Amino acid sequence: MAPWSAPAAFYEPAGARRRWFGRRPPAITRPARPATDPDTPDRADGAAYLPAGGETGPQAGRSWHELRLPAHRGTSDTVAGAYPFLAEGGLGGHGVYIGQDAWSGGGFCYDPWVLYADGVLTNPNALLAGVVGKGKSCLAKSIATRSIAFGRRVYVPGDPKGEWTAVAQAVGGISIRLGPGTGNRVNPLDPGPRPRGLADEQWHTETARRRRTLLGSLAESSLGRPLAATEHTALDAALYAALESSTTPTLPGVVQALLGPSTSMAGATPVQLARDGRDLGHALRRLVAGDLAGLFDGPSTVRFDPSLPMVTLDLAAIQGSDQLLAMVMTCASAWMEAALADPDGGQRWVIYDEAWRLMRQPALLARMQSQWKLSRGLGIANLLIVHRLSDLDAVGDATSEARALARGLLGDCSTKIVYQQEVSESANTATHLGLTSAERAQLPDLQRGEGLWRVGQHAFVVRHVATEDELALFDTNQRMIPVSR
Repeated sequence: MAPWSAPAAFYEPAGARRRWFGRRPPAITRPARPATDPDTPDRADGAAYLPAGGETGPQAGRSWHELRLPAHRGTSDTVAGAYPFLAEGGLGGHGVYIGQDAWSGGGFCYDPWVLYADGVLTNPNALLAGVVGKGKSCLAKSIATRSIAFGRRVYVPGDPKGEWTAVAQAVGGISIRLGPGTGNRVNPLDPGPRPRGLADEQWHTETARRRRTLLGSLAESSLGRPLAATEHTALDAALYAALESSTTPTLPGVVQALLGPSTSMAGATPVQLARDGRDLGHALRRLVAGDLAGLFDGPSTVRFDPSLPMVTLDLAAIQGSDQLLAMVMTCASAWMEAALADPDGGQRWVIYDEAWRLMRQPALLARMQSQWKLSRGLGIANLLIVHRLSDLDAVGDATSEARALARGLLGDCSTKIVYQQEVSESANTATHLGLTSAERAQLPDLQRGEGLWRVGQHAFVVRHVATEDELALFDTNQRMIPVSR
């Protein structure tokens, strides 16, 4: 076949060969084909012409005439009929129903375990941020209660305002109230439920490790600094002494052994242990004889049942600093860790409400980070609830380890749910979460119950849908409603 005289490239940059600014393009001629070419029909004058079905070969589909179409302008609703691919189709119909996808109009379902199995998420952890009064607590409670129908369990290790107590009772769970006047006591050194199939030696080793880690976290929270090497030795000696007097040690026994040691260890006499553990003993004494007396100073009077659909720790009766709240949560976390380590424990949501108060404590942050890192192996999904991302600025100095741990928690959340943010907070939120400019522009305009969902590499604006019974159960504004209503 004879070559055409037109350019061979399908696309060429703007220039004389593409645009003629209203003038007709130069004539393009095609040489006549040989009469022996079977694809070339014969005409009376012997000239070749394009067949009715179009040209074949390398030049197929090439038009030899300038295409002129009138411009058209329309709204997005109108254009969507001609080009419907303006929004994603969602994450599928598997999992908990959340509400309506505001961009596509379809239903929106979410389940971190299903999405992790499908490769959409790299981890099941989630972050929920939003200003007060925009519905983030209602969303968290909807996710928790609706997940129970799918076989999940829920644990709330700290409820500073007592908002989850009614929710736990409504779904057949339990809320453990701690604080002055409650009459409940927890021994944080309890061994907890023993996983099935674990040998005696392994169980004793795991229990000793958990107790030692817990005491170290409590000590660092109480002192407000990391422990020195000699303090670690004094703490080990005190725990061993408490175990010698009882198979289930208590905090008063550990404090007594710190302040008055009677045995020695390699490289440390009783006098040296008493000197090295003096500050440590007085710091832990606060848990058994100070403003927390009656909470952790003896055997447990309540039991953590991991088989219940929901277990919450009601801390509304505890008033004080964030450090005090973090110490109580650290004590109670021993129960949770024992339940989470059980291979038969199933999949569980672990919800940290009002997390901005907890993230200021480096010791508790380190324990939370461990659960974030081990979430896939433990089969849990952690949900971190904060008001705004600028709360991270109150976590230590800019170069401190605590600030790095707090930012690490955000980085280990594959799901990020952002409710309405003030205009002044939008830029900071977009920077911390890596939002695009289009996603950032959505934040100030989100209405109550609407949230920007970043699920892996997918983005949605979702309107949370709740039933009347859910709204009545989840409402946190009862005291703000006038009596006349």
